[in-house]
Amino acid sequence: MGIDPELLERFRADLSALWLDDDEPEAKLGIALSGGPDSLALLVLAAAAFPGRVEAATVDHGLREESAAEAAHCASICAQLDVPHATLAVQLAEGNTQSRAREARYAALSGWATDRGIDTICTAHHRDDQVETLLMRLNRGSGLSGLAGVRAAGLAPHGESVVLRPLLDWSREELAAIVAASDFTAVTDPSNEDPAYDRVRMRQALAKADWLQLEGIARSAKVLADMEDDILGLAAEDLELAGKLDGERYLYRPLARSAVYRPSVWGEIIVLIFDEFGRSISRSDAVRMAEALMDGEPINIGGIHASSCADSEEPVWTFAPENPRRTG
Repeated sequence: MGIDPELLERFRADLSALWLDDDEPEAKLGIALSGGPDSLALLVLAAAAFPGRVEAATVDHGLREESAAEAAHCASICAQLDVPHATLAVQLAEGNTQSRAREARYAALSGWATDRGIDTICTAHHRDDQVETLLMRLNRGSGLSGLAGVRAAGLAPHGESVVLRPLLDWSREELAAIVAASDFTAVTDPSNEDPAYDRVRMRQALAKADWLQLEGIARSAKVLADMEDDILGLAAEDLELAGKLDGERYLYRPLARSAVYRPSVWGEIIVLIFDEFGRSISRSDAVRMAEALMDGEPINIGGIHASSCADSEEPVWTFAPENPRRTG
């Protein structure tokens, strides 16, 4: 099995831009391997680019009869590549199948990585995934955070493992070609062709819309992600300068620095204030809270009471845990 040296060097560069492992040159890299063409291409590239430093794990959701055999197939491929492999069986909680599967998958991968002393996990999200995600969220009217799309780097949900996505500039076709040139066969998940799923319908629609420039759409997602980072940085800076903890209350002066902020920016600041209380709030609820406070209306969300009052003719927003409700 040979890999085009240019492709291998491209992968090294893309991963090295995200994987800051200079201080730990022997650090291990975890690969989330489903056995599909995308993750198989990722495994092949990683094993060739960083020999001896790669381990892989396959999550068996138990949703299909073939899943156990597919996990065994992944183990066989890893054995041929001399890559340590683990199969992680999970059980899904009731609810949206795709959402629960994602939660269980990341939880299992994070636990596996911790046990193996692996700090970084790579997933095979690519440019076409990014485009599908952006258009699906645009179709739902998502805000900036949603339109920022899939991030190249982040933390696993409810875990401490770093998750990297080094293939966001690679197309599905390029990854399929890498697998086709290898000695391995990818597994096929029939759900990837099931139009009952929004993503599949979007993928099928994109296949017919050859006038769309996927590279341009993916580039827009990256621009939006940079914009979101700028807003988050501005919100954190503003809160540090115009907010303070006063006993069990948090005080914030929304006009201390600028009168041109919009509810979306104040919403990000409110998300940070909730963090100070060890609580969480959705961005849509945070914007709703900001709009109420701008109108001088008190509001309770997520166990936090927020109110607005004037101090030297300047509004001050006050946030505090709700008083316990009396029973009986």
